[in-house]
Amino acid sequence: MVLHTPGSTPLPHFGRRAMLRIMLAGAGVAATGGLAACGGGSGSGGDSKVVTFGNNLSDQVPKDAITAAVKAFEGQSGGLSVTINTKQHEQYQEQINNYLQGKPDDVLAWFAGYRMRFFADQGLTGDLSDLWGKIGGNYSDALKQASTGTDGKQYFVPFTQYAWGMFYRKSVWQERGYEVPKTLDELVALATKMKADGLIPIAFAQKQGWPGMGSFDQLNFRINGYQFHVDLLAGKEDWQDKRVKEVFDTWKRLLPFHQENALGREWQEAAQTLQQKKSGMYLLGAFVGQQFPEADKADLDFFPFPEINPEHGTDTVEAPIDGYMLAKKPANSEGGLKLLEYLSSAEPQLAYLKADPTAVATNQKADQATYSPLQKKVADTIKNAKHITQFLDRDTDPGFASEAATNGLIEFIKNPDNVDSVLKGMADQAKNIFK
Repeated sequence: MVLHTPGSTPLPHFGRRAMLRIMLAGAGVAATGGLAACGGGSGSGGDSKVVTFGNNLSDQVPKDAITAAVKAFEGQSGGLSVTINTKQHEQYQEQINNYLQGKPDDVLAWFAGYRMRFFADQGLTGDLSDLWGKIGGNYSDALKQASTGTDGKQYFVPFTQYAWGMFYRKSVWQERGYEVPKTLDELVALATKMKADGLIPIAFAQKQGWPGMGSFDQLNFRINGYQFHVDLLAGKEDWQDKRVKEVFDTWKRLLPFHQENALGREWQEAAQTLQQKKSGMYLLGAFVGQQFPEADKADLDFFPFPEINPEHGTDTVEAPIDGYMLAKKPANSEGGLKLLEYLSSAEPQLAYLKADPTAVATNQKADQATYSPLQKKVADTIKNAKHITQFLDRDTDPGFASEAATNGLIEFIKNPDNVDSVLKGMADQAKNIFK
């Protein structure tokens, strides 16, 4: 997951400057210092009985959870042991480029989609296509797609993920007779009613720079479809295209229903207004539940962002995926592949989720008996998706996300009437970055 609890790795939850450093590091900008492997490193002829594991879950609860899951592997591995190399989450991401070019651990944590493909395209990670021949049945087609490089080979094993959607409190909606909107017009009508009822229709925060990226993503793939969305973020489409303009015009229609002064508010504060029953809805990831006390969590529900263009319906879901890659030349290739095969199974994923109940297992055979109703709904929504996106700052060039996208969205929120200038600026920067 990427950035809810630091343990589940949702990128957007770090401070703004930290996120920029992370993105630039991922883009290939050298970071100072090195993320050293602790098991002898790539291609060094390490101990055939030891597998080294690069871990980015540094907060104590998720660290303990992934440690327990990995250590359970030792008991069924036929004599293998795992040496875990844990680095502070932010530092891990800052140094990943140098790490992969040096002597990385045999198996290492990372993210699916563009961020995985970025390093696979450079030949810095191992081909897992043969392994996928064995584990493919554990995953949906959408998850396989998110684990596949531009050459059609697989380089990633999914572990956990979470979904974005419109979150709300069931008790508030029941009390006021609100119904889940199926279309954009119904969403506008609902927001209008909420405003008349004295609620903030849509909680919103943009101080940290990234939350608005989620709003853009939902609107773009609902209006223009999955393929245009990923092509735009990959620099293959023009930000001044009329289809992008339609996205911002639609967003402009919704902005009056958003919480005011978003640029001075952090996502946690906006989530608290939902918890306090001051807001009616919040477009965010499932980690919104972190701001709810245990007694209120059962009252939290969500629905996928409603349909805008019938051609695309609601076939795309934003569900960032966290998982693991193999080093290009692992010291223990056989052991690393065995560990990855194990991590693809339901057992370690469910064990991990006991510590992070805002995420769900990626293995589609995982027993959901221990899931909360919200987790079950997240899992079903992801399972039924035709396409899965990772979030804007994971689906595009890190340099574009950290500068052009962040600044452009902030400028649009400040002055929605200035969209033509905003899109020209984003288009100009895209041309320089995607050469």
